[in-house]
Amino acid sequence: MAFSFRHKEDFNSILTKYFSFRNETKSLDPLMEMLQSIRISNFQHVLEFLKENREITDNLGYYIRNIFDGKPFNLSLTEANILSENAFYPELKKRLLDSILPNVENEDTIWYIVDTVSVRPKVDLAFFSRLSDDEINEIFTLLKIDNLSIKTTVKNELLFSLNILAWRIIGNAMDVQVVNMAPEYRNFDNPFLAMQNEIDLLNHSFRDDPQFQLDSKSVNYKQIKVYMQQCLDFVALAFKNSSRYGISSKINQSLLKIRQQLERMSDILSVMVFDKEEDVLKNSKKLFFKILEYKSHKNNLVELFSDSTTLKSHLITNHTAETGSHYITSSKKDYLNMFLRSSGGGVIVGALCVLKLLYGYIPGSDFSHAFLYAFNYAMGFVMIYLMNYVLATKQPAMTAATMAKVLSEGENTKKNYVDFAHLVSRLFRSQFIAFMGNVLLAFPIALMIIYGMDVFFAQNFAAEKSAKMLNELDPFQSKAIFHACIAGFFLFISGIIAGNVANSSVFYHIPKRIEKNPFLNYFFAQSVAKGLSKYYAKNWAGIISNFWFGVFLGVIGPVGLFFGLDLDIRHITFASGNFALGLYGADFSVTAKTFWIAFFTVFLIGFFNFAVSFGLSMILAFRSRKVNFGEVKEIYREIINYFMKNPLRFFLPIRSSLDTSTQEMVENTVVIKPEDQ
Repeated sequence: MAFSFRHKEDFNSILTKYFSFRNETKSLDPLMEMLQSIRISNFQHVLEFLKENREITDNLGYYIRNIFDGKPFNLSLTEANILSENAFYPELKKRLLDSILPNVENEDTIWYIVDTVSVRPKVDLAFFSRLSDDEINEIFTLLKIDNLSIKTTVKNELLFSLNILAWRIIGNAMDVQVVNMAPEYRNFDNPFLAMQNEIDLLNHSFRDDPQFQLDSKSVNYKQIKVYMQQCLDFVALAFKNSSRYGISSKINQSLLKIRQQLERMSDILSVMVFDKEEDVLKNSKKLFFKILEYKSHKNNLVELFSDSTTLKSHLITNHTAETGSHYITSSKKDYLNMFLRSSGGGVIVGALCVLKLLYGYIPGSDFSHAFLYAFNYAMGFVMIYLMNYVLATKQPAMTAATMAKVLSEGENTKKNYVDFAHLVSRLFRSQFIAFMGNVLLAFPIALMIIYGMDVFFAQNFAAEKSAKMLNELDPFQSKAIFHACIAGFFLFISGIIAGNVANSSVFYHIPKRIEKNPFLNYFFAQSVAKGLSKYYAKNWAGIISNFWFGVFLGVIGPVGLFFGLDLDIRHITFASGNFALGLYGADFSVTAKTFWIAFFTVFLIGFFNFAVSFGLSMILAFRSRKVNFGEVKEIYREIINYFMKNPLRFFLPIRSSLDTSTQEMVENTVVIKPEDQ
């Protein structure tokens, strides 16, 4: 199969071939070939050739002005790199499709010309950006496009684009849900309407005098800038209030779109302002670069994900941070209480291990077993949560958000890092004692139950699956570590679910709706409705989070079998219970090697449960709060130094002079506001 490649001629040959005469063509081929050759040429040589061959230069300038003349470019200013939808997924779908199969544009627009000629806009933008101001000035002057910004057709397009953006902003900003995000503005004049009124005055100025030029001293210009800033302040306040009122994806996208359009209006306005004669050339260049910049980012998926998810992740971690602060012990009493609560969790998990063993004997398909396992886990986790017990590995997803919030809102001085290191020691010992409580109770409880069943039914139910259970606790014979990481990932996801449910509850005022529900208040006492409201506000996010965590753990194994994939989960507490069942099933007749490998693997599983869930949660929390990752090295160094000096504080509740300041860090940054309930 033969491949043909377009021959790349040098710049001189292309110009001579197409522009040794006045070329009236509207074809874009000459421009495309010229752009390709310029990128691989020494630009100084290009300028020298144009200066030495004035006739060719004049013909080239005529050709460029001819193909662009009369073609509107408002789409390049009002559409490119601006969210087209008020929802994330439709926008993602649109950008993916446009990236693979670009949209067919109207050929009589500059949008189409830029799309066709600049196939690799980022490369072209980078090339032109590397040129010096003098080189850009010279090429614009030689081609006689240095006065582009004062042409009447260009000014009309700029003004039209300004109006389009202002109208769209008002449409989004007047949405009742958006207005409710910034109630502080209800007693003030609406800045969006005021901005539109000033733009109408600008329209009148250009309509009365087509040669009108705006300058920075103009009252009209100053007023527009003031109102644009007030509009941006409105958006910033709405985003800030999201911590109090919650936010939906639709409003998040609407606010992002408003901010993008306001920033675009500012860019357009800057091209329309002329204070000095040299501003004509400067604004002409700015318009050229801005159009190329917008084009190069119009289908950017990374920016879409970054802009659309940063606030959402902030809200999720904000709500989980409030919960996570309760998982960090601060005194011996708290430490002992954590052990007792985690022991309660261990008792329930010990029973769940036996139930799962029995469910495995029930005949049925993989999906029927998936349902049974999911029910088993979900029921147990919700019970642990409602009984105020602790499942150790549920802590990291919550506490990571607390840590990031404390760090991002502190002064981040040397003392701040030391206090933070002490906070890490408190978190670590809380996690350690929770692990111990879970493991120390899950093992004997599972053993007692399986022994009782053996006595009562005269059958060792663990015998058949003993070898499999012990093999799963051997990292050399199984994928125990990989499966522990999968469990850690689902722990992270359950934290996200908790934060998302809490955010939705606040945004839709669910507790208040329950409290004021006419049906509940009419048929039941008002106190019942109020009690349900408080119970929902306190527990619903945790119930849903634990329910789905149980579902994830229950279905992953059977689903993996169905697809022929070696997928499963390993959780430290369940590993402890399964260790007991495996030993009993083997009648405790195992080699010392098997015993000790399984024993240490239980704690190894716990480490990877913790590391994955805490690590992912910290990444999300740091990203949502825009913590400078350059500080991470300094933070880790301080934590290691603190551990070397005070290793026992990472395991035992030893008092420290830093206890007070560290507790203040948490209390000052993690506060549950009454209005959030």
